[in-house]
Amino acid sequence: MGMRRPSHVAWISTTRRLTSSVVVTVVGIGADGWAGLTDPARDALARADVVVGGARQLGLLPDEVKAERVEWPSPLLPAIPDFLDTHRGREMCVLASGDPVFYGIGTTLSRFTEVRVLPHPSSASLACARLGWALEDVEIVSAVARPVARLHAVIHPGVRVLVLSENASTPAAVASLLTARGFGDSVMTVLTDVGGPGERVDTGIADGWSAEVGALNLVAVECVASADARRLPRSPGLPDDVYEHDGQITKREIRAVTIAALGPEPGQLLWDIGGGSGSIGIEWMRSHPSCRAIAVEPETDRAARITRNAARLGVPALRVVSGFAPDALADLPEPDAVFVGGGVTVEGVIAAGWAALRPGGRLVVNAVTLESEALVTRWRADLGGELIRLAVSRAAPLGGFTAWRPMLPVTQWTVQKEDT
Repeated sequence: MGMRRPSHVAWISTTRRLTSSVVVTVVGIGADGWAGLTDPARDALARADVVVGGARQLGLLPDEVKAERVEWPSPLLPAIPDFLDTHRGREMCVLASGDPVFYGIGTTLSRFTEVRVLPHPSSASLACARLGWALEDVEIVSAVARPVARLHAVIHPGVRVLVLSENASTPAAVASLLTARGFGDSVMTVLTDVGGPGERVDTGIADGWSAEVGALNLVAVECVASADARRLPRSPGLPDDVYEHDGQITKREIRAVTIAALGPEPGQLLWDIGGGSGSIGIEWMRSHPSCRAIAVEPETDRAARITRNAARLGVPALRVVSGFAPDALADLPEPDAVFVGGGVTVEGVIAAGWAALRPGGRLVVNAVTLESEALVTRWRADLGGELIRLAVSRAAPLGGFTAWRPMLPVTQWTVQKEDT
């Protein structure tokens, strides 16, 4: 019978490993430093030949840790394979803030080698313990090396949010964003050096926030909407006027049906060909934090507009490719779903999207003109799928009365690629 691994140790192994097997021990360390470490974590550091971490983390170790201390190179990610090779054969410990697999280096290293994780309570766990919040009910947004604009996607009345800060300026940026969105009455609590001897808590209202805090902090927000706050639900079909656009936008009713046809699932990638305002890619990404999208748009002003819309609606990671399909599609990662909303009749666009799809992937094409509708009908004859026609009218003033104003009808073709 094999030896059981201790219950307090987490092991991560992955088939995506790029470097031959080197077991690295990753030790979570908090603001309380050496005093807060478990005996197994102290023993691992005492046995290590080399300890790797940031300058602040390395500075928390006492002199009794005799290992060579090495700061991570910058930029980190491309340096990891060579770094591991350089220290091959040595017992290596890596220091991480809090829980190494919670937005931490432990998860990153597991892409390259096997890691043994000795966790410390995460800053989120400690913050919720201080505030009496249920961690499982809290939205968590990391602003570490990520835009604060990601916060837009989770701001809703009554929601509690934890923002993992990049530095001392993050709380002010959070306060500014909340106020601009009409959530200036939200209660903000900034916890600095949480868990350490110098722990500090500052509480105030987002509108008018002025507290100066330390660099190692996180922001707890209790969202409170003003009467005129703009609500942005998670469901597809956001109002058209939340988007900056020049008229090239999939209207909200059609957009909701289109997102349903595309069927986003966690972690999946969408190609939005003919991005326009970016509305399809944006609402695909808003459906789940792990969903990804690439918008392909040949017009440079529209491409810039997509980027602004994505940031304003909480998905700044949406990738925009400026170029003409199908040529611009050549080097893109394989998609799980493809939407063609512009350039339907351009030679090779539908063919390229279909060819690139993963098995089981969905292709959705919206046709407005007779020419694009005829093309879609021919493709359906070859590949099958579902063809529907969407006609939407909106009530609008007509003199002293109200009448229906029809929008252009849309023919939508949806087809799924067979699993192989």
